[in-house]
Amino acid sequence: MQRTQALNRYWPGFAVTIVIALAASFVASAWGGPQLLYALLFGLGFHFLAHEPQCVPGVQFCSSTLLRIGVALLGARITLGQVAALGVAPLVLVLCAMVATIGLGWLLSRWLRRPVAEGVLSGGAVAICGASAALAISAVLPRTRDNEQYTLLTVLGVTSLSTAAMVIYPLLARLGGLPDEAVGVFLGGAIHDVAQVVGAGYSISNTAGDTATIVKLTRVAFLVPFVLAIALCFGARGASGQLAAPRLPVFLGGFVVLMLLNSAGLIPALMADHLNTLSRICLVMAIAASGVKTSVRALASLGWKPVVMLVAETLWIASLMLVGLWLLQAPGHTA
Repeated sequence: MQRTQALNRYWPGFAVTIVIALAASFVASAWGGPQLLYALLFGLGFHFLAHEPQCVPGVQFCSSTLLRIGVALLGARITLGQVAALGVAPLVLVLCAMVATIGLGWLLSRWLRRPVAEGVLSGGAVAICGASAALAISAVLPRTRDNEQYTLLTVLGVTSLSTAAMVIYPLLARLGGLPDEAVGVFLGGAIHDVAQVVGAGYSISNTAGDTATIVKLTRVAFLVPFVLAIALCFGARGASGQLAAPRLPVFLGGFVVLMLLNSAGLIPALMADHLNTLSRICLVMAIAASGVKTSVRALASLGWKPVVMLVAETLWIASLMLVGLWLLQAPGHTA
């Protein structure tokens, strides 16, 4: 009985994302082009279903749970050798860009005469991992009505900007003449949400997608130390009186486990292929669901100050990543 009730609850939204994913796959196979991008654009066209009570649970499941499953399964195609091949310099560049972006958020909040917590929240969301970082940071900030409302605005803003970046950044990186691996570092270091990073990376090539995923999950791994530092600065405490420490995302643990197994040669090639196919299916559906949830009109209804902060921080981290990568690609540079 409970299984039937759960199926009835999730099936309508789940079915919508399946239809969108199948349409995107058909168009990509028939006329070419990035499957994930088609899924996103088709999903945007069905945004009117985002507030349909029957569809909300299933769409939410696809945009969150399926996304995490899809990203975790990507670990089956990545090895520690690939991570080591990135080199120290790109990873240091990503970390410096993250710190600088949170610092910019703090400065903008002072300049625009907004609470410092808002600047740290928006800067952290842009710097680390988008909506999930916004929620984690919000959990350790002082509980006020304004902070709760701003968290909602930040989640909406970073999701919309990340969606736009998924389309624009691959073109920008190509105009910069960067090789696929460097493009992956840029996309993984500059786009906010995991789904959009994956979509942007694999729309270029498998090399760019793999690199972007590694870099992005490295940013996600920094969620815990960054949010703990913010908690210490603001002194936010839970009901027990202890600092409210965020938990490491479970999907990151799954990604790492599969990557270690693959690095050790414990995943047969056929199984790795099946896991990659399953991962692709999950990600296409997750991108479609993210498109359904994204509201361009709602973004326009935000105040101008939050928009200025989020856009400035987004352009800032993208500029830092591009400039840093161009310097690393310069003749005579040794990583």
